[in-house]
Amino acid sequence: MPPVLARRPRRLGALLLVGVLGLLPSCAGQGSVEEEAGPAGGARSLLDPAATASDVAQALASTDGTVLSVRGHVVGQPVAPGEVVRGSFPSDLALALADDPGERDPARMLLVQLPAQLRSTWGLASHPELLGAEVVLGGERASYFSAPGLKQVDAVALVGAATPSPAPSAADDLPAVVRDYYADAEGRTGEDLARALHEIISTDVDRLGYDRLWEALRDTDADPAAPGRVIELYTGDSVPGDANGGDPEEWNREHVWPQSRGGFGTAAGPGTDLHHVRPADVSVNADRSSLDFDDGGSPQGEAADTYRDADSWEPREAVKGDVARMVLYMAVRYEGGDGFADLEVSEQVGRRDLDALGYLGRLSTLLRWHEQDPPDAFERARNDAIFETWQGNRNPFVDRPEWVAAIW
Repeated sequence: MPPVLARRPRRLGALLLVGVLGLLPSCAGQGSVEEEAGPAGGARSLLDPAATASDVAQALASTDGTVLSVRGHVVGQPVAPGEVVRGSFPSDLALALADDPGERDPARMLLVQLPAQLRSTWGLASHPELLGAEVVLGGERASYFSAPGLKQVDAVALVGAATPSPAPSAADDLPAVVRDYYADAEGRTGEDLARALHEIISTDVDRLGYDRLWEALRDTDADPAAPGRVIELYTGDSVPGDANGGDPEEWNREHVWPQSRGGFGTAAGPGTDLHHVRPADVSVNADRSSLDFDDGGSPQGEAADTYRDADSWEPREAVKGDVARMVLYMAVRYEGGDGFADLEVSEQVGRRDLDALGYLGRLSTLLRWHEQDPPDAFERARNDAIFETWQGNRNPFVDRPEWVAAIW
């Protein structure tokens, strides 16, 4: 069976909707979907629930690949297979729809993946008041969270109410120099965005020698509360910066994308890229080895809130998003054009030997970790230090977390 790859989603074509829309009174009772000039002069859909929308039960019974409009009530947010929450929403990534606004059974819900351009307006973390609201969505029937879902969503509308206002964009808070850095990526999605980001983060990059990583990590991972110490990735412990090496109780250089899984060893480039190299306790690092990332397993023993099994590693809650963004960065940064493997994030875990080269999993778990653990001040400061002092490039998913959903 061919591997399940990560970053090349099949697109339906150009999105029908640039912004978001409300249902206009004049569209009620019309027998087809109309087109109206959008904010940039392009076409956008006017959804007419009376004429075009299926109910949730009909959508659940349809086959994958069907393009349809669905009318239903927002009953929560899916966060894991078989799990839908109705409060304390962790992100704007997804909605669960049902015909009954009081529905509690996930088996009678349609799980909707919101694309990046709609999340600030329709996501439940930004707009928890949408819980219980009746909406109409247009998209493609596809499996999501291992259940019937709707993806490639190109339009959303409230039934009988005004559209909520978009939440502020993450780009609004970035310094001008960082906004300028990503100028060529603005307005892109999917593979087009991935290509643009690859060019940006691969241009004018300084490649460090392997020995220089000790000095660099003392800077990028410095404990802000204790000069001269560094924070270990998996344990979270603050340890002396000069206690580096290979002996027990020392810290060494952890490659979050394992060297053996990328075939790059300690070569300048992927083998020394600070965006995925972190300080780690020597024995904990050895225990992680080249395992994929996924949920579950037994307690690791040395690193609190960390679990492992025969084929995967689950880090502590506080760095799950960090790990995800490092892995996704590597998949965009290294495309096989520089003599190293083309790195791809896969849904498969437990690959062995040559089959593992270039692949790391599990994609769905890493995407969820990214949503559950957004970038914090430490991660943003680390990104700045790598850009300003060491490599001259940035991790775009730390600066613009919404781009993860725009690509994957």
